[in-house]
Amino acid sequence: MRRAVLTARLGLAVVALALLGAAAPKKGEPPLTAQTKLSGGVLDPEQAKLRFDRADLQFELRPDSYQLFGIATLTFTAKAPLDRLVIDLDRNLPVTAIAIDGVALGRRAWSNPQGRLTISLPRPVAAGQRVTARIAYGGTPHVAVNAPWDDGVVWSKTPDGRLWFATTAEGYGCDLFWPCIDHPTGEPGSVDLHITIPRGLKAPSNGVLLGVDQLPDGRTRWNWRARHPNTYAIALNVGPYEEISGTYRSRYGNTIPMFYWYLPGERVQAEALFAEFAPTLDFFESTIGPYPFGDEKVGVVETPHKGMEHQTINAYGNAYAKAPEGFDWLFHHEFSHEWFGNQLTAANWDDYWLHEGFGTYMQPLYGRWREGEVRYAVMLASEREKIANKVPMVRGRQLSEDDVYETANGGPGNDIYYKGSWTLHTLRWLIGDRAFFDATRLLVYGRLDPRPGNFQPRYGSTVDFEAAVRRVTGRDYRWLFDVYLRQAALPELVEARTADRLTLRWKTPSDLPFPMPVEVRVGERTVRLPMAGGTGAVAVPDGAHVVVDPWSRLLRRSVAMEQYQAWQARR
Repeated sequence: MRRAVLTARLGLAVVALALLGAAAPKKGEPPLTAQTKLSGGVLDPEQAKLRFDRADLQFELRPDSYQLFGIATLTFTAKAPLDRLVIDLDRNLPVTAIAIDGVALGRRAWSNPQGRLTISLPRPVAAGQRVTARIAYGGTPHVAVNAPWDDGVVWSKTPDGRLWFATTAEGYGCDLFWPCIDHPTGEPGSVDLHITIPRGLKAPSNGVLLGVDQLPDGRTRWNWRARHPNTYAIALNVGPYEEISGTYRSRYGNTIPMFYWYLPGERVQAEALFAEFAPTLDFFESTIGPYPFGDEKVGVVETPHKGMEHQTINAYGNAYAKAPEGFDWLFHHEFSHEWFGNQLTAANWDDYWLHEGFGTYMQPLYGRWREGEVRYAVMLASEREKIANKVPMVRGRQLSEDDVYETANGGPGNDIYYKGSWTLHTLRWLIGDRAFFDATRLLVYGRLDPRPGNFQPRYGSTVDFEAAVRRVTGRDYRWLFDVYLRQAALPELVEARTADRLTLRWKTPSDLPFPMPVEVRVGERTVRLPMAGGTGAVAVPDGAHVVVDPWSRLLRRSVAMEQYQAWQARR
């Protein structure tokens, strides 16, 4: 009965607001509070008491009034005694009713002035006990200014004028459209989604499709189930989609369903993109390990924004662009996050480079897998131009997403992509392919022998990756991580030449140790200087031509690159 009361209250709110009518909200409206814009950082002490077991999320999209309504049923286990729940939810989606363990609360039992919903529990909850909150809410969700770089919803139209809707939440967080713990460690164990949409549209989302309900008024309700979803990777996508599907026979013996949802009229382009799915899967499975969500699906959906790594439903908005490397970089990059972001999730945004550095490095590696070393080198050279070296990639404290991604907030910005990728390039050369990919598997799966069914999504950190490298090599490479990740400036290789000798010396920020070996080509001969103590020397015969680091193995300072970047900035 109490469930019926909650549903009735939500229905009345929907009808009342729809009757008022609504103009299309502008980009950036309604405005967000600072609290809602904050994703990650120091975990709220009350939220730290919770283990998020399950979420059942009912969504009702009302495009005529540009509104979204929902009922979220959230189940937690208390890790410490509780007398209240603290949950993140944008105040632009006002709460209309709450029940705790089936008991409806009075209106004074909750408040949400700034986007952090605080619920007084009707009884204390002891450590180890479960508590379930059922929250009815809804209103006008925040419209993204420039998705996916700025988060929110996107109300768009297809070329023939039909609704095309999407959500993005990586920067500002899941609380933009459902009540959650807006922190990387706030992943629920499982999520069920029930998405009610207008007639004639489809709603591809996370996980496995449980079924589509036909409602009496002609609308449909799409029911999905996902396990261990990354909070910002839960997504709503609505449009008049057509679908391509197939299966992939994995090298690990399992069969993986594959789906691509695209707009009508794009069948030829859609088939060409879908043809990339299987070889891309094979690359990742042969290079990194099993696809983490093979029991659910590989899913991609065309979106009215550029793209995002929504778990098992990657957003794609690259307009089927062609590139010299012969594959769609955006599809490949977002798909890489199924391993680096969704299977492995950084518990602190300070380690964001683990998502984006690995995700970016996978494109040159795929180019190498397809075409060899020249393609790999060309793609890495393009990345090298984008490294800024203004802020350390890892700062050793709890940070929010904006603290890292936004340079205006003092973050490293795009360096987590390109400098992260080049750090991995140098590390792979230094320790060798076997050790590099073994360490990567330890980071991603927590084991060297991953197979479908013997691993779960996990959290990781830079320190964890350092430990994995140390385990597989038997050597401590902290000096590399300290210089590349924890300093802004790159190490500089200082050369001194005499008539018959070349001396090299590493110059690092704060004079940190950096015994990085260096290859030198002298005439037709290549030597590898161990650079113990950060210095090394090689004999140079009279008239011999010398090239330092002839295959660009090393991420290091380049005056020419700095001059080029300054020239580009002036143009």
